[in-house]
Amino acid sequence: LENVIGYFIHQDPSPILVLQPTLEMATTFSKDRLAKMLRDTPALRGRVKDPRSRDSGNTLLHKEFPGGHITIVGANSPAGLASRPIRIVLADEVDRYPDSAGAEGDPVNLAFKRTTTFWNRKHAMVSTPTIKGASRIEYAFEHSDQRFFLVPCPHCGHKQRLIWAQVKWQDNNPDTAAYCCEACGALWRDVERYRAIRRGRWQATAEFNGVAGFHLSELYSPWRKLSETARDFLAAKGDHEMMKTWVNTALGETFEITDGEGVEAHDLMERLEDYKGVPEEVHTLTAGVDVQDDRIEMEIVGWGLDEESWSIAYHRVYGAPDDPNTWEDVAGLLNADYDGLRVLAACIDTGGHFTQHVYRFCKQHQAKRWWPIKGANSHTAPPVGRPSTNNRLRVPVFMLGTFALKETLYLRLKRTEPGPGYMHFSRHVNDEEYFRQLTAEKLVTRYRQGIPHREWVNPGKRRNEALDCRVYAYAAWLIANPRGIVRERRTPQKPEPMPKPRQPRPTRLRFRT
Repeated sequence: LENVIGYFIHQDPSPILVLQPTLEMATTFSKDRLAKMLRDTPALRGRVKDPRSRDSGNTLLHKEFPGGHITIVGANSPAGLASRPIRIVLADEVDRYPDSAGAEGDPVNLAFKRTTTFWNRKHAMVSTPTIKGASRIEYAFEHSDQRFFLVPCPHCGHKQRLIWAQVKWQDNNPDTAAYCCEACGALWRDVERYRAIRRGRWQATAEFNGVAGFHLSELYSPWRKLSETARDFLAAKGDHEMMKTWVNTALGETFEITDGEGVEAHDLMERLEDYKGVPEEVHTLTAGVDVQDDRIEMEIVGWGLDEESWSIAYHRVYGAPDDPNTWEDVAGLLNADYDGLRVLAACIDTGGHFTQHVYRFCKQHQAKRWWPIKGANSHTAPPVGRPSTNNRLRVPVFMLGTFALKETLYLRLKRTEPGPGYMHFSRHVNDEEYFRQLTAEKLVTRYRQGIPHREWVNPGKRRNEALDCRVYAYAAWLIANPRGIVRERRTPQKPEPMPKPRQPRPTRLRFRT
């Protein structure tokens, strides 16, 4: 993208629009990438005026040059996508874009509409892919001529695309990793791989329809050794979350989660354990609170190392949420002592009819880390967003990316061996109804204007309070961020510090003249 920007500033001046996922990322791109390129590239130096000069036409997000200008905007800002004729649109990290720019619609389509008046317009979309079926860049690539970079084997000359299946190593030792030619079986070390890549060429695998698409993976990178990629693969193996990141970033491929994928309640029932109270491995407690019309439900979750979790207690407080007595009972459960530990943080849902009552309760206990939350069911929303105080009581309200949080929890429910991320359940706390609620939702693909979107749905319209409570408890853990805090489960009494011995005062010598 920087090379494209440089070309259209130097060789073919045009109005350019650079689209980043958020306004913050747009600012970062301007400061850390674009400004340094303009400063350090001889052909571009001096073409964009110094932003410190008066009336230079050069600001952080809008820069003018002879014959054109470049504007950098966030995909979450509808104002930045309107009322501006553009010839070149460069959309970066499109898989991180929100589904809609405010209420205006798809940000990519909004940006592309700005080029209508130019017959020689150019559109470019670039991204690391995310989830199969919900990836903008995957959809765009499949509707292109799908070009891959083919490299010749240094031994037999066979041209081939570099794929992960051909990376081999011995005895589970990633330091021996080499690339195996699919034709002759010769092993390429890193030096041979680099030389082969220099002789490679792009080749389309589909008919050209006016759109050129290109795919590259980390296997082509001159900055990464095969041993490093193999080591990352072995570290991610067996962990769905780490493997998803590795597939997306190292292979440049989408991570596949099949339609309707979920976890069955009867499978979780077989994992019930006999522990009571708070196990010794737990160092932190959080709570997730779901508000219903006639009751408030709450789960207390214990956390150990590497986000291994234990279900500690599940409470139902019956009573109207607009009754102060109901909230007194909730406060009593959140303040309770659980085998020497107290709840470090709690997230309380505000999405029902009792939003102001939740705000008032959290305001009264603001020092307790009891936070009101709202959910955003967008696959691009981060697990936890920045808090907003845009309410009458000025209470900080956190926006939760429930899509990402549920994806994480469902992947962890599939783990069958205790360890990082594993979820423990007790037969003294969790029953069959709890697991039916915990597994009530499924992940499906739906299409909007021809673009696939992944959504969590409740096909059986079952109750899902247990799932919501666990999502909120996990969000409370992320917000409180107790990583690295060493806590004793039962804090021992600290011995009284020994008094420091009194030091004798130094003798003062007085001289009289």
